Order: sequence, then C-alpha cells, then structure tokens
Amino acid sequence: MELSVFNIKGEDTGRKVTLNDAIFGIEPNDHAIYLDVKQYLANQRQGTHKSKERSEMSGSTRKLIRQKGGGGARRGDINSPVLVGGARVFGPKPRDYSFKLNKKVKSLARKSALTYKAKDNAIIVIEDFSLETPKTKEFIAITKNLKVADKKLLMVLPEKNNFVYLSARNLPKTKIVRASDINTYGLLDAASIVITESSVAVIEKLFNA
Repeated sequence: MELSVFNIKGEDTGRKVTLNDAIFGIEPNDHAIYLDVKQYLANQRQGTHKSKERSEMSGSTRKLIRQKGGGGARRGDINSPVLVGGARVFGPKPRDYSFKLNKKVKSLARKSALTYKAKDNAIIVIEDFSLETPKTKEFIAITKNLKVADKKLLMVLPEKNNFVYLSARNLPKTKIVRASDINTYGLLDAASIVITESSVAVIEKLFNA
C-alpha cells in the first residue's frame, strides 16, 4: 500500500511511502486483538480493592439471641453477614490482574490493528517536523491542516519529543507516542493515526526484529 506524504500545512509533498503488507496488510486476527486489549486493560487495574470479612470486624462475639428455641435461624454475633453493618461474605481482596501474553500474539494483534486502520484509510503519513517551543496553538493548527482536529488522534513519532508532547498534552482527544511504544488498544481507540515519515521505518524494524 502506498500513501502520500503530507507536510504540517496539509499539503501533498509529492512523495510516497510504501507500507509493508506484512505489517499493514495481513489477515487480521480478532482473537489476538481481544487478548492484547484484555491484557492492556487488566494492567491498568490497581487491584487495591478490599472489604472486611468476618474475622476482621471489630465487634463483640456475644450471641445476640438464643441459638435454639426461638423458632428462627441462628443469628450469631453482631458481625454476622446477614445483619446490617455486618461483615461481607467473600469480599474483594487486593490482587494482581495482570497476566502473561506471548510476544508473537502481541505482535500479531498490533499488526491486525494497523491493518484495520490501513483498510479504513485512517492512517496519514506526514514528513518529520519539530516545534521550537511548546505551543498548543501551533499543534492545533497542524491538526486542522490535516483535517483531524475534531477526531480522536494518535500521533506516532520516531523518538521522544518533549515540545510536541507538551504542545498536545492539554488536548483530551490527542495522544503522542513513540513508534516503539504503540499498542493495540491505543491504535484501535484512535479515529485517525498520524505517522511521521521516519516512524514508518521504526515500525517496520520493530516488527521484523
């Protein structure tokens, strides 16, 4: 697949970039995508939830009523889960939600996500650029020139660029990532993906390693 290279003014430079079909044109694997997104979301969970069980409650262990002869069920002490203010049965405990996923599955999932975006014409390639100072207005102007200002945007850079990152930090629909840090969830969550020219080579090297 060939894509035109645009500049930050939204003008076609006349150059073309060929996207590797082994990365941007594979047969998508939906199950691999599901597993990778599931792992990503699981890793975001803190897992610090906690509720007190019966043995952890502070309260008298005195039986509230006679255990037999009252015609009803046994009630036990004031910490009983059947009473208001009592303990919780099998309540949540701190735990780690992360799980292992093979590298080949993660790679397949990212390739599948890139393929879906390529098929939807949601990938824009621009020439490499840099900002002299952090300016949100300048970054917004770039997105308007590329006609992606009103969309959920993922911009992929070849390496870390603090000025570009700081310029886009206040924009809720925009996320800046390095090419080596792209993930399936981020790719699918974005409506448009803007990739700089140098980032294409980094992505191909990443998946061919």
